[in-house]
Amino acid sequence: MTNDLIQLDLAIGLIGGLAIFLFGMEIMTRALKLVAGNSLKNMLARMTQNRFTGLLAGAGVTALIQSSSVTTVLLVGFISAGLMTTLQAVPVIIGANIGTTVTAQILAFRIEALALPLLSLGFFTSLLARTKSSHEYGRILLGLGLIFFGMAIMSEAMQPLRNYKPFIDFMLSLDNVLLAALVGAVFTALVQSSSATTGILIVMAGQGLIALEPAVALVLGANIGTCVTALLASVGHEREAVRTALVHTLFNVAGVLLWVGLVDELAMVARALSSSGTQGDTSGVPRQLANVHTLFNLCNAFLFLPFANQLARLVRFMVPDKAEAPVTAGQPKHLNPEFLEVPALAIDAVRLETVRLAQLLREMLTAAVPALTTGSPLDVDQVHVMDRPIDLLHREIVSYIRRISLRRLPPAQSAAMLNLIKIGNDIEHAGDLIATGLATSARKRMDEGVIISPPTAKAIAQVHEDVVAALDGILDALEQETTDTAAEVRARKEDFQSRIDAFAAHEMARLRTDDPNRMQTYAREVELVETLNDIFKIFRRIALTELDLFRAKEQKEAL
Repeated sequence: MTNDLIQLDLAIGLIGGLAIFLFGMEIMTRALKLVAGNSLKNMLARMTQNRFTGLLAGAGVTALIQSSSVTTVLLVGFISAGLMTTLQAVPVIIGANIGTTVTAQILAFRIEALALPLLSLGFFTSLLARTKSSHEYGRILLGLGLIFFGMAIMSEAMQPLRNYKPFIDFMLSLDNVLLAALVGAVFTALVQSSSATTGILIVMAGQGLIALEPAVALVLGANIGTCVTALLASVGHEREAVRTALVHTLFNVAGVLLWVGLVDELAMVARALSSSGTQGDTSGVPRQLANVHTLFNLCNAFLFLPFANQLARLVRFMVPDKAEAPVTAGQPKHLNPEFLEVPALAIDAVRLETVRLAQLLREMLTAAVPALTTGSPLDVDQVHVMDRPIDLLHREIVSYIRRISLRRLPPAQSAAMLNLIKIGNDIEHAGDLIATGLATSARKRMDEGVIISPPTAKAIAQVHEDVVAALDGILDALEQETTDTAAEVRARKEDFQSRIDAFAAHEMARLRTDDPNRMQTYAREVELVETLNDIFKIFRRIALTELDLFRAKEQKEAL
């Protein structure tokens, strides 16, 4: 076979196999995010109270979802929401490197024979699934099958390289550890996947095309190359994202510099730990390489974990805080486009933004009744202006929810998203009632020269206080993700009705007076309280939606 044909067949087989491998990784990771995203988010939130649990959380989440970038997105989301500090994120990032080694351990089994059965099982499971969860489990198997199928194609394409002199000469040049590490870093940066680099090396080792020592150096380089993707992705994003990527980079680079002069020693330990441990036996090199990858990251984790404080301070020094322009009322604060990669995190961002929407409504409602009962036309106009940010923010939330809905979601996440959009719609509707109903009533009062008496203003203020208290209840439920205060709002129906009845009795007594403007006054006062009653009913409806939204979460946590 001519050199040109060898090169063409190799290029087609290697690039095609790599494409299938990466496609399989993407399918599997996307399915895992949908199936386990919410559980993994909760795991990270609970297990970052100390360094060791944070390390375990990072390793566990990344091992399950097979993507350190997803773990990074989760961390950025928590830090942005104030649920985690940079210091708490450092052990998680260190643990994520351990989690990525699971892929290499699976690939080292060299079970390419399972590729077609996994593809068949995954495809038909996904095709015939009656639930979204079953569909995603099928896609996980499909992705795993594609990974092994891609490895099989690359393995077959590489067979002629055993006698191909240019390749043999190149392999000999990789005895230079620094050159091998550089090649590993550049290749990983290009394909944006350290798992792909490790997979190719395992295939080459299985073919006897590469010895353990240069393969170890290439793997060390891959640990640096994988940081390039995270660093590039962080450019132009919030400072938490840059710091998180920087922690990952500093940790990996420091680890590689520590071990790059000890490649032979790492290889020796790997042979001792693996079943085929003799120097001349190449059949065990794939497993030895996977073990080196795991050993390298485990050692680095325990070496650098005690210095988490120093690493956190260093990245904060390199990327200091700066005075940022305050977010305007109608501008979203939590709706980060990167969170769309993890629907569970994106849905939580919607919840946090809906909290802001409810806070804007509270400001408007608190100012409304005093301005509308005794205020000037300027006060009424100001209340009407306060509805504009609510409308703008609601529009942004709906647009973000639309982007989430374009992805395949498990039933629980679809239900949560539906409940959140219902809550947002109701909050926006309550704002419109204040801006139109109450403001219109106030303008009529002013045009007609109606003056509300102090006793009546006090009675209206009591109704108003009850409505604000109901809003506080649903706001607290939304912030704390609890059903307790939502249930309390639902239980206030009779007490609030008693307040409305007392006001009606007060108005009836007022009708007996001889005031010539009594009918106009009565109409304006009743109109105002009826609008407050309508708003209270909206809040009770929101509380019912919150019960549905958070009850399933509380039941799951109780198990």
